[in-house]
Amino acid sequence: MRVKYLSMFAALLLVSACQSAPETADTSNAGGNTSVAPAQPAGPVPGTAEDFVVNVGDRVFFGFDRYDLTPEATATLDRQAAWLKQYPGVTVTVEGHADERGTREYNLALGDRRASAVKNYLVALGVDAGRVQTISYGKERPAVLGSNESAWAQNRRGVTVVN
Repeated sequence: MRVKYLSMFAALLLVSACQSAPETADTSNAGGNTSVAPAQPAGPVPGTAEDFVVNVGDRVFFGFDRYDLTPEATATLDRQAAWLKQYPGVTVTVEGHADERGTREYNLALGDRRASAVKNYLVALGVDAGRVQTISYGKERPAVLGSNESAWAQNRRGVTVVN
């Protein structure tokens, strides 16, 4: 019994020896020169390509063999135009893409019409045409691999890339 109490006492001493008082911050401002690190901004830096992708949306989608803009696409492009007006020094390239169906030549032409539709809409909203370039990749750069409607729908797109 005595050994049991001695063991418990030794264990308590060990635990108390390992404890330390929590460090407290010096709030006295004795020298008058306290510097507080600025808070890191949450999310992407405004005006960057990441800001454009995350907060505005960089792509619009098209129907099969279509290059007209849907209401969802125009909503995205409205946000893109507002962002581009806010950052007048930014230039962009609009990429036109197509799904895998059709010939290479046909899909390059379709991708060009899609990229031009996006550019024309942005320009109509007041974005300087000289800030918007277009390029067509046709079916050469699919966003999603696969030969089904879900994959094709993701690949029929116009992507606005901040240069």
